[in-house]
Order: sequence, then structure tokens, then C-alpha cells
Amino acid sequence: MDAMVRELSYAQAIQEAMAIAMDMDERVFLMGEDIGVYGGAFQVTGDLVDRFGTERVIDTPISELGGAGVAVGAALTGMRPIFEFQFSDFATLAMEQIVNQAAKMRFMLGGEVSVPVVMRFPAGSGTGAAAQHSQSLEAWLGHVPGLKVIQPATPHDAKGMLLAAVADPDPVMIFEHKLLYKVKGPVPEGYYTVPIGKADIRREGRDLTIVATSIMVHKALDAAAALEAEGIDIEVIDLRTIRPMDKQTVIDSVKKTSRLMCVYEAVKTLGIGAEVSAMVAESEAFDYLDAPIVRLGGAETPIPYNPELEKAVVPQVPDIIAAARDLVKGVR
Repeated sequence: MDAMVRELSYAQAIQEAMAIAMDMDERVFLMGEDIGVYGGAFQVTGDLVDRFGTERVIDTPISELGGAGVAVGAALTGMRPIFEFQFSDFATLAMEQIVNQAAKMRFMLGGEVSVPVVMRFPAGSGTGAAAQHSQSLEAWLGHVPGLKVIQPATPHDAKGMLLAAVADPDPVMIFEHKLLYKVKGPVPEGYYTVPIGKADIRREGRDLTIVATSIMVHKALDAAAALEAEGIDIEVIDLRTIRPMDKQTVIDSVKKTSRLMCVYEAVKTLGIGAEVSAMVAESEAFDYLDAPIVRLGGAETPIPYNPELEKAVVPQVPDIIAAARDLVKGVR
């Protein structure tokens, strides 16, 4: 491996990105509950309080609405705050500041201001945290004009997209799947960015396009590897950005494979897969489809605490394999 590229965990990559951003720009600072001495609920901020001090790594009271409001206000004055929610579910407590303030200020004031705030949301199931701490709410925020919503799936992208988010003049919401924090991968040293709004083709194929987000990218790749033994060649697209969505990469892929499946952890109804499906149906790719579009999303239920039920309500590798096999073979 190149000496300039190391194996880092997803969490380490995020921490490194925040440290680089803070070194480069004194306007960047961190806010969140227990991010200081404790290092964050998932230990992502780590020792940054020792390196940058309590004036730039700020422990906030247990008030998501208040913390988010301070972050938005600071961004309006020219600062570049990074605000961590302990769990993405707690965004529900701060929707006033996220949706009615951060997303709308630039529009309501005729472009005279910007809100360069970054908000980080540990999201998703798989940790036994039950219904109020395991949701995937990215589609909620993806519905709001004025917000940019991203879901990095790899350590490389987690670092590069966070640095791109800090440099962006608009509010960027980053959804980080909790099960990805310990996943390792190659991460270059130093500063680099991964563009917001650009999907990545993780695996090329000819028989079926799978558009996946976050941890489902890894599960889709595992499913594609298993189906290769059956002669089924799957293309896997990591959407990476929910808003603004990279339409052209998806459309071009579907025109090549003639089949589309969307895989995401959030509840199936009104999820990201619905937008991707509609986007393809409204494009020239529709005439290339040889089968109905398939959405594989979460069950219509809150996330259970029981570990077996928790696995059962979100797509797993065997579910993706079965659905892809049926779609390619014309069962669906």
C-alpha cells in the first residue's frame, strides 16, 4: 500500500478530517453532547479536546434544539461549526433550527447570508439501541430545499466528504451509520475532498443496477459477489449524496443493465428508493427497463430491541441476493 495511504477506521477518518479542518481554519469548532473529555458517544471526537481546547470542542447541554440553534447562529456570523447529535433520532428535537432556519436563511434573505454549518448524525440499526435510537431519517432531511444530505459508506469518503462539507457555504447533514464506525479502509493522508453530489460506481456489471446507500453498499457488494458464481453480473452504485442526487450516473447505469433495484435501510415507504425509482421512470432510462423497478427497504415498523427481530426488519445480504436473483431471472 502507498505510504501516503493508511488503513483507518471510519471513525478515525472522521476524527482526522475534523482535526485537519480545525488546523486549517480557526473558524471551525465542534459542538455536541459529551464530545469533550468523554470523546463522543461513539468515541469519534476522541482526544480532540486535548489538542484544541474546550473553546473549540464544546460540550453542550442536553438540548438538541438549543445546540443546533447556537450552531446555526454561529454559522450566520461567519464561523464554521460542526455539530454532533448523539443519535440521528434526536434530529427530531431540533427540526425547527434545521428545517426552518438553517435551510431557509439564504433564500429568505436574498442570498445575502450563508449558513455553513455541518451536522453529524450517527444513524441506523444493529446496535440493540431499539426504536428511539436506531432510525434512518435521511429522507426526512433530503426532502428539504436548502439542505445538502450525504451518507458516506467508506472511511475514504467519510473523511473526504466531511472536509468538503466544512468548505461548503450551505448546511450539510452527514448521516454516519453506527455499524460503519469500526469498518477499516484505505484513507490518504492530508487534505482531500470527495465531491458532494456525485455517486460512485463501486462495482461494474451488466445484468442489474443496485443503487444503495450507507451500510447497504457493503451488503450489496457482498450479494453481488455471491451472485457472480451464478453468472449474474451486478453493478453497484453508492449514491453517497441524497441531496443533490446524482441522477446521470444512475440513469446511465440503468440504460446499460435494463434493471434497477434500490436498497436502503430506512422504511421502504417514501424512502430514498422512491425518489430514485421516480427519477428513472421520468427519464429516458424508462424505455430501457426490462422489468419493474424493485425497492428493498426497511419494514413498516419501529426498530425492535430484540436482536433477531432487529435484523429481520432491515434488508440483509440474503434478502438482496434473493431479490436480485428474482429480478434478473424475471420472477418479479
